[in-house]
Formats: sequence, structure tokens, C-alpha cells
Amino acid sequence: MSNELLSAFKKYELIHILAWYDIKSRYKRSVLGPFWLTLSMGIMIATIGVVFGTILNTDLNKFFPFLTIGIILWGLIVSLLTEGCNTFIENEAMIKQLPIPLFTYILRMTWRNIIIFLHNIIILPLVFMAVGHPINLIFLLAIPGFILLLMNLIWVNLILGCVCVRYRDIPQIIASILQVIFYVTPIMWMPENIASQNIHSLVDFNPFYHMIEIVRQPLLGNIPSIYNWLTSLIINIVGWLVALRFYTSYKSRIAYWL
Repeated sequence: MSNELLSAFKKYELIHILAWYDIKSRYKRSVLGPFWLTLSMGIMIATIGVVFGTILNTDLNKFFPFLTIGIILWGLIVSLLTEGCNTFIENEAMIKQLPIPLFTYILRMTWRNIIIFLHNIIILPLVFMAVGHPINLIFLLAIPGFILLLMNLIWVNLILGCVCVRYRDIPQIIASILQVIFYVTPIMWMPENIASQNIHSLVDFNPFYHMIEIVRQPLLGNIPSIYNWLTSLIINIVGWLVALRFYTSYKSRIAYWL
């Protein structure tokens, strides 16, 4: 199994080419290309920031950076998980014709969404300049946090990709679940603005909150809590052990299920 994963990573040039082909095909003849997503996301952030910041009586100088990072990261999470469900299905022709490690298609989809994420992240420095948010060396802690976030999403996609090939209704279920999780995750609201202890308990048991915090807090100039890091790391280790065992058991059936 480890040899297959390593072989997939070695095909980084193929992964990069396929990912760019996906983006160019998706936005063919478009003037702005993926920047349309950036523009729509920027408008959404501005609207939500003003409306919810006013309703919750929140300092907009603090709320806008918090909201912007949360929305951008959540967009990446949703894209990776929803597209991950259909990764093998969309690559049916290649899987049946070419002897490429199946994990290559997971990396292709991941890199494609990272490229789009890099387009969207342009919004963040604009917000920082608008509210006068300072940047310090703690900012660099967002890099290992982002890598850990990606590692968690990749093992989830490894499982979802296999399951969704067999059960084609799962993608709709995942999309519905993600909509619910969005509202219970501190993205449009800040935990410190909520007095209810039950809400705080719910947040503590929300794995998406911890995975977002290890990226968001360094960008806000704060050091994430040990609890955030440990929760994300434990989920990553346990998740990969489960995903590798699951994938090893069912990878030989994927071509037949397709």
C-alpha cells in the first residue's frame, strides 16, 4: 500500500497537468476563469460581514478577518469533500484504461482545489489592509496547520471515493451533512459572542472547528491551543490508519463497481 501511495506522489507532474486541464476545461472561454469564484466569495464575505457583524454587535475589525479566513477554508473543505465523493466516478475511463495508481486521482482533485484556493486567498490580504490587521511571525504557523488540514481531508476522500463508487446516493448525503455542519461551526459567528455553554460544548466536539482553528488563529496573529492541535493530529493518525485498511480491502473492486 505504501508503495502505491509513493508511486502516486511521484507522478506529481501528471497530477499538476491534469489539475490545470480540469481548471481550464471548467472555465473555458471565461474571461476571469476561477477568479469568478473569488469575486463571488468576496461579495458574500462583505455581505455576511456587515449583516452578521451588525446583528451580533461585533467589532467588524475583528470579525471580518475571522469570517474571511473561515469562509475561504470552508470553501476548500466543501469542494474537497464533495468532489472527493465523485473522484473515481469522474475518472472511470482512465481507471479502466490506464495502469495509474488510484490514489493519483485523489491527488489530482486535491491539487485542483488547492489552485482554486490560492486564487481565493487573494481576498485575505485585501481584508487585512482594509481593517489594519497586523502580520507577525505567528503567521507562519498556518503552514503546518494547512498541511495537517489537507492530510485530514485526503484520508476522508480516500474512504468517500471508494464508498461513493458503490453507493451513488452518498454524495447527496454528504452535501446535506456539510450544510448542517457549516451552521454549527464558528465561521459566521465567533464563539466568544455566544454565552450558551451547550454551544461551546458542541464546538469542542466539532472536528472541523479544530482543523480550521490551526490555520485561522495563526493568520489572526494568535497561537492555536494545544487542544486544537492534538485533536487535529489524533484525527489525522487514526483516520489514516482506518482509511489505508479500508482502501486496501476495497481498491480491487473499484474498477468493477464503475
